[in-house]
Amino acid sequence: MKHAKNFKITLSVVICLLFFTFLYFFNTGDQAQRNLSGAVTDVKYEKAKVLKVLSESLNREAALGGLYRGTQDLEVKILTGKHQGEVHPVKNYLSNYYNVLAKEGMSIIVNIDSAGAEHTQVSVYNYDRAPILYGFTFLFLAGLWGIGGKKGLLSVLALILTFVCILFLFIPMLYRGYSPIWASVLVVLLSTCITLILLNGWTSKSISAILGTALGIVLAGSAAVAIGSLTHISGLNSPEAESLILIASKTNLHVPELLFSGILISSLGAIMDISISIASAVQEVHLSNPKLKSKELFLSGLNVGRDTMGTMSNTLILAFTGTSLNTLILIYSYNVSYYQLINMNLIGIEFFQGLSGSLGVILTVPIIAFIASRLIPAMKQKEEPVKKINPKRAKLPA
Repeated sequence: MKHAKNFKITLSVVICLLFFTFLYFFNTGDQAQRNLSGAVTDVKYEKAKVLKVLSESLNREAALGGLYRGTQDLEVKILTGKHQGEVHPVKNYLSNYYNVLAKEGMSIIVNIDSAGAEHTQVSVYNYDRAPILYGFTFLFLAGLWGIGGKKGLLSVLALILTFVCILFLFIPMLYRGYSPIWASVLVVLLSTCITLILLNGWTSKSISAILGTALGIVLAGSAAVAIGSLTHISGLNSPEAESLILIASKTNLHVPELLFSGILISSLGAIMDISISIASAVQEVHLSNPKLKSKELFLSGLNVGRDTMGTMSNTLILAFTGTSLNTLILIYSYNVSYYQLINMNLIGIEFFQGLSGSLGVILTVPIIAFIASRLIPAMKQKEEPVKKINPKRAKLPA
């Protein structure tokens, strides 16, 4: 028992060291290569305060939800950066897309274009949304911690580490030319291990869920690659392909594989959820009746999976559909014909993204049920030895 505990501690330390080594390696080096704009001017985005609204010519559009359109003449004071303290006149243009209605005393973000020491142009960029975003983030994390207690706090830590994996490991790996598919597999495994081990420790339930999640993600990715190959769809068909190709021409980015990589990342949550749900169910059934055989535990896990895989599949399909809702409304309004609709790049991408992730969820159900039904009974006795009841202390019911 002691050797097993020491092994788990050693393994955790090794994983942490490797994790932070990867982070250091992929976030050091020449950062200048990330600036691909080739711009000569010095463009900065800084925080500013509206001192006065000198004049304005605005019309309110009732049909657009009361949106104001027109112009404003402002006097703003720069609050951050090398131009801090400077006061500038600003012409603020309000259109359907760029629409920042400035008011006196409001904090905004401005674009400062410095073509030289004597030529500085300031324009309104957007509202200062950072305080609101920080506030909602704090409210979310506080709710997760307050309601979830210790598990909630561990969930917060797991969420932060997952975000670190994606932002400081996954994206730098893609930028350096590593395969997006293999990079996403690595990040998925790291995120799964971090989340499940933090929440449940090095237990048979966690290990079963990790194995089930890993295999489910691999199956989802394989299905996506196969369908993409048959339908001739890849990252080159995405709306951002032109900009990504420009980046790829100056870096080692693999644009065609990005679409499949995104499917692996987006499917992780649903597949991890169903894996830990089935593993937990199998463990509870085993604890309530340790005499059940592996086949009976497998069928119990399979029944739980059948109840949840439908909702998980809906979650993935609705999530992918929701991100393209505006485009779908445009397609509907133009009365697109069936053959044009079914062969559009957007529809094809959304179709196989949703189905690939859902197929991964469906195939994960028997996999995790099988793994948990074998692994949990084998490891449970070592994790929690059965305590013998002292007959002298046992009290019979009256």
